[in-house]
Amino acid sequence: MSTPDPDIATIETSSLGDRSYLISHDDVAVVIDPQRDIDRILALAAQKNTAITHVLETHIHNDYVTGGLELARTTGAQYVVPDGDSVGYKRRAVVDGDSIDAGAMTFQVMHTPGHTHHHVSYVLRAGGKPIAIFTGGSMLYGSTGRTDLLGSEHTYELTHAQFHSVRRIAAELPADVEVYPTHGFGSFCSATPTSGDSSTIGEQQESNPALTQNEQSYVDELIAGLSAYPAYYAHMGVINTEGPAPIDLSTPEPVDPDELRRRIDAGQWVVDLRARTAFAAGHLDGSLGFELSTSFVTYLGWLYQWGAPLTLIGDTSDQIADATKELARIGIDSPSGAAVGEIRSLVGDGQVRSYDVSDFAGLTAATAEREVAVLDTRQHSEYTDGHIPGAINIPLHELPHRLADVPDAAEVWVHCASGYRASIAASLLDREHRTIVLIDDHYDHAVELGLHTPHV
Repeated sequence: MSTPDPDIATIETSSLGDRSYLISHDDVAVVIDPQRDIDRILALAAQKNTAITHVLETHIHNDYVTGGLELARTTGAQYVVPDGDSVGYKRRAVVDGDSIDAGAMTFQVMHTPGHTHHHVSYVLRAGGKPIAIFTGGSMLYGSTGRTDLLGSEHTYELTHAQFHSVRRIAAELPADVEVYPTHGFGSFCSATPTSGDSSTIGEQQESNPALTQNEQSYVDELIAGLSAYPAYYAHMGVINTEGPAPIDLSTPEPVDPDELRRRIDAGQWVVDLRARTAFAAGHLDGSLGFELSTSFVTYLGWLYQWGAPLTLIGDTSDQIADATKELARIGIDSPSGAAVGEIRSLVGDGQVRSYDVSDFAGLTAATAEREVAVLDTRQHSEYTDGHIPGAINIPLHELPHRLADVPDAAEVWVHCASGYRASIAASLLDREHRTIVLIDDHYDHAVELGLHTPHV
């Protein structure tokens, strides 16, 4: 009678576009690339009635604070990290060819540089047979991990290395081996957009550019396609190398309306978590709107002045707690305060401001009646692929330093691809007391309405 294969459970962190994995067999479990909030992993292990014996990292992460060190300490598991980086904690340093034995499971280490110099993948074997590979930021679904996170001086070398790493994976493993990447589900760690929710080595042979293109074409195309990535990435590698502190999810101290006003007037970050349309309908003058949804932590982390005091405004205490956890995942710990309630109850001596919300059909009607400025907050590559004629392109992450470049028009209509980035931009401009209209609409509708000029 054959032994069943190990169970592979995926732990999604959609706000960062990443996945962690818990692999279990009988009463033994192994975790790969865990996020900082380890409670989800501990609960899953308990549900499966397994003991976590090993925690494996594919690389020193650049897009989130790892929970690997704390998870290993909490469970007594062995902490496995690729050799090469000088880290501030004890771990088992592994190199190409090493094996990690966990009950009936074996994880073979494969050095797959490209995303980082010391990046490894883990080949899961059961009964001596390879059944899965955990590829971190190497082979992704229809793409590969980006190669510029360690500095431009390393990009060319790492891109060539990434090509050979993916080729090696495909050459050494059977076509039916399942591929489990950490990145590629919206993460900026992906060099280009990924496709699909699962895959095998054989399927990647047909779709992955590192396997369908020659080396120079792959290198040239990847480097040419690299876009900006969040500024907070600069802090993640440092934190993960030194050793992150345990996550702190304590409730921020309550802030009354007078103190809220004082903090805003002092130029501090006061962030409103409510829906972008609710923020537009009424918000504290000087506050910033970062709707607590999938993209919240990526864009707040991107624009945030690292280490600055941060106060949160929310509808409910649960909203504050959710935001606190999201922020902790990227190392923004212990917000300096929070206020909860209906916005007019928080205004104190301040002012409630508002601005209009519309869609691309509304823009069409407005431009037929009067002269308006259009601000496109998408990345430069998105704008180059096609844009609204006459629109000025200032990507969201550049806007705080380029407010003077926004046209001095009586009315500025702000858009992106979905409305989320535009809503943050609108709040930045509203803080300058500009007259704003937020286009809360998908850019596909601009194309359908004929507002879009495609790249030729």
